[in-house]
Amino acid sequence: MSTDGGDGVRCLVTGASGYIGGRLVPELLAAGHEVRCLARTPAKLRDFPWSEQVETVRGDVTDPDSTARAMADVDVAYYLVHALGTGKGFERTDREAAENFGEQARKAGVRRIVYLGGLTPSGVSERELSPHLRSRTEVGRILLASGVPTAVLRAAVIIGSGSASFEMLRHLTERLPLMVTPSWVRTRIQPIAVRDVLRLLVGAAELPPEVNRTFDIGGPDILTYRDMMQRYARVAGLPRRLILPVPVLTPRLSSHWVGLVTPVPASIARPLSESLRHEVVCTEHDIDGYVPGPPGGPVGFERAVELALRRVQDADVTTRWSSASVPGTPSDPLPTDPDWTGGSLYTDVREMVVDASPEQLWRVVEGIGGENGWYSFPLAWAVRGWLDRLVGGVGLRRGRRDKSRLRVGDSLDFWRVEEIEPGKLLRLRAEMRVPGLAWLELRMEQDEQGRTVYRQRAVFYPHGLAGHAYWWSVAPFHGVVFGGMVRNIAAAATA
Repeated sequence: MSTDGGDGVRCLVTGASGYIGGRLVPELLAAGHEVRCLARTPAKLRDFPWSEQVETVRGDVTDPDSTARAMADVDVAYYLVHALGTGKGFERTDREAAENFGEQARKAGVRRIVYLGGLTPSGVSERELSPHLRSRTEVGRILLASGVPTAVLRAAVIIGSGSASFEMLRHLTERLPLMVTPSWVRTRIQPIAVRDVLRLLVGAAELPPEVNRTFDIGGPDILTYRDMMQRYARVAGLPRRLILPVPVLTPRLSSHWVGLVTPVPASIARPLSESLRHEVVCTEHDIDGYVPGPPGGPVGFERAVELALRRVQDADVTTRWSSASVPGTPSDPLPTDPDWTGGSLYTDVREMVVDASPEQLWRVVEGIGGENGWYSFPLAWAVRGWLDRLVGGVGLRRGRRDKSRLRVGDSLDFWRVEEIEPGKLLRLRAEMRVPGLAWLELRMEQDEQGRTVYRQRAVFYPHGLAGHAYWWSVAPFHGVVFGGMVRNIAAAATA
């Protein structure tokens, strides 16, 4: 790492492929800092848009040699790794990793460690904490005793697309209008928006050298989990949820319940559920005296949810199905987030090699709809149009402006042309009445053998339980409708 970075701080980030780390790195770069990432598998960082702007060192926080190499010439070391799991020995692994990290930082002359831990309840002994929170507390204590000035930022639920806690909240609220829930829905929590977490993490790099302590960090709202679900529903435009807490649902049982209802993996749902039995509210806000607040103050819960849902509500979910997309804010999804984050997204993907040139195939695709039809099961399309008109939609009556040419913004039966790359891509956004958002993407490519490949993708983002029910009710017909569409478009291109 260069040592002539001017006013910039030389930072080491561990956990850069994770939820917080992947969003912290571009914030540090934007602040003018140099960044080095320590990664067990550097290849995992290649898909991040900032990958070419950082230095990457292969290694592991449990390995003294690789950690020592990563610490060379570093001013501030961010510790963002944690064994979020229930397997035997994870607390010991966390302990040994923190001890090694602190020791190597001290030997390398690192001037500060910054650690993001979990907010713990006041008045509760460490023995009573969930294993997840207990381990995070122990890691913070080890780093504070390392001999390197350390800032331990302790947060509760982080609100942002991709956060495991937020995704659990999202899926529970969207999928269940009526919930029989664990008693922890009455627990008071002080959530914080991910952009405020990142702001404080970046600001912690400039703390005075004498600061060696924990800081509680939270947003302006103190809510129960039930309150958060109701407010999420309001922001998402869902009906008010009926929530019935049941005391007999233990943390173990509730983690299985969460796993059944949501796609959040059980290995993550269980420690999160166990931690929710404790009230986690900030007891101090001392970090405000060191890191200036943003204009207008910290982000409130409902605004944080709005930001997390922004891409979907703006009818732009390309961050979920295009690896080339880049998030506009820390609240947006990253292409590298796990598949179970960012809300449910259903797809029907089909492709076929076509014995025609891309130009011939494009002429057929650009002429789709209106009098030309949709190249599959005309009766099914007609019935769908009639049903749409029956519930107040536009149906198929709009047709198309031009018989052979399309422009962005054109209406096309009950679709709207959202994007065109002539000869390559046509993307349509549905304007029919459906409980969610829908797109149809038609793409032409050439493979390594020079053959023309037609790729077709239907994408549906469900809105509430009705959206999920809608998708599964029509899914049995996709083979006839979308499968026939692929075959008939290919046949028309070769005619």
